[in-house]
Amino acid sequence: MTEQELARLLGALEQGYAEDLVAHRGLTPEAALERSVSQIRESLPAGAATEEALLRLGRVGDTEVGWIWVMLPAAASRQAWIHNIEVDPAHRGRGHARRMIQLIEAELASLGVPELGLNVFGTNTVAIGLYRSLGFEVVSQQMAKPIAPAG
Repeated sequence: MTEQELARLLGALEQGYAEDLVAHRGLTPEAALERSVSQIRESLPAGAATEEALLRLGRVGDTEVGWIWVMLPAAASRQAWIHNIEVDPAHRGRGHARRMIQLIEAELASLGVPELGLNVFGTNTVAIGLYRSLGFEVVSQQMAKPIAPAG
């Protein structure tokens, strides 16, 4: 992925992640956007040239259908991590996310990386179904319950 391609994709990623933080973590929209931008930029300090980042566009022929961002494991870890996978709305439901994950798994295997992890919000049932069908298993769970005000 080029720097220009990443720059084109980052705005939507930052906004989408911020919206998830509002919905699932209770942050204000302003705080969520600040955290989103900060975390993403911190993870990609050199942009598309960040050495530990695998940034790949998904294409079918000449048509861009989505993209995937995976971070290679740190020295003390065995696990690469999917930070983002996105399929353009017009191309969803056609197996593109599945194929991008399969291709990144093959690339990781060639690099000797033995494990791939990810985080998915519990309400994203479509993604959860895809990940389960690809062999991902739950290894930990966060749970939350709203507390009604006293009164």
